[in-house]
Amino acid sequence: MSALVLDTRDDIGAALRMRLAGFVRSLRDSGFKVGLAETNDALALLRSPLSSRPHELKGAFRALFCGRRSDWNAFDEIFDVYWFAKGLKGAIKSVGDSPKKGVKTIRELADASVQTNDGPAGDVERTAGEEEDEDSDAETDAKREGASIADNLGQTDFRKIHDPEAMERAHQLAERLAHSMRVRLTRRDRQKRKGPRLDLRRTIRHSISHGGTPIELIRKGPRERQLRLVVLLDASGSMNNYTGVFTRFVHGILDNFREAEAFLFHTRLVHVSSALSERDAARALDRMGLMAQGVGGGTKIGEAIAEFNRWHAARVIHSRTCVMILSDGYDTGDPQQLGAEMAALRRRCKRIVWLNPLIGWQGYEPTAGGMSAALPHVDLFAPAHNLDTLAALEPYLAKL
Repeated sequence: MSALVLDTRDDIGAALRMRLAGFVRSLRDSGFKVGLAETNDALALLRSPLSSRPHELKGAFRALFCGRRSDWNAFDEIFDVYWFAKGLKGAIKSVGDSPKKGVKTIRELADASVQTNDGPAGDVERTAGEEEDEDSDAETDAKREGASIADNLGQTDFRKIHDPEAMERAHQLAERLAHSMRVRLTRRDRQKRKGPRLDLRRTIRHSISHGGTPIELIRKGPRERQLRLVVLLDASGSMNNYTGVFTRFVHGILDNFREAEAFLFHTRLVHVSSALSERDAARALDRMGLMAQGVGGGTKIGEAIAEFNRWHAARVIHSRTCVMILSDGYDTGDPQQLGAEMAALRRRCKRIVWLNPLIGWQGYEPTAGGMSAALPHVDLFAPAHNLDTLAALEPYLAKL
């Protein structure tokens, strides 16, 4: 609580101004509509005697920053996590303990599938040859076995991977998969943009970096917008076995795709692109843990997509946008609302891809109310229970 106590001089200090800027940025990442005017008013509140009474300042900030009921419901938790010393330490514990009993954080979900045993037998076990050996033959065997493990992981349902090292390898492969998808899609996009006429001026300008040699011929043609991916990731309790790998896959997408946005939803929607823009995956998960409290609970897909359509769609969607939803379709909300919001979303974007890990389960049928309501508006309904199914998405994206 001492983090908020300061004197009442006009100059509140650079450190506290930076703290306030970080708090405003956290509110924006959580969907709050906060502008320069609200920030200036918050500075004025910090210069007032309220700064020595944190709980009263909290109420003033709540009245200033909250314009919707959802903002009001989420504000106290964000404020406590960011400003109070105990709350800040508890938030950093997203690596370990959850700040709420029974509610999991992103980092816990990333490790949850390592420790849970919900699926049938079929563990991916470590094989011999993993210990270091100076002998060249042993190194060759280890490489072969590593390739074999990668092949096995590609075909193994994420919920059946129980070995910690195998799960960490799956996380790394998911990020690498996103990078390779980006490389190949970029190469195909360049080939597709080749026109019949040579652009002499741009060719000469481009050749300067090669000493004046026109190594690459640039042709004229219609300039198309790059493919943009907007990912909506379900982090509800029913997705516990898959959220960890999916989070690393989405982190890889944002790390490699120049045009990409990511949102996480459970009972509410959170914009997490800024958190996942961290190059270090562990730090990205920590930041997501600060922003997305309540992970692992229920899910209201219809309300989440309604919030996306109302507050984010106009900003992040253009004519070449593919919206990718990673969810099992279990919805505790109104199926009719989900159907209506999916229809509105479909009118805005080029394609909607719904990746459902349950499709890989034997005997699965999309008969749940929410999933049935959403399917008529989905362009591609595909499995996402292992790495191979995620890789199969690339040829579809290349055609967009």
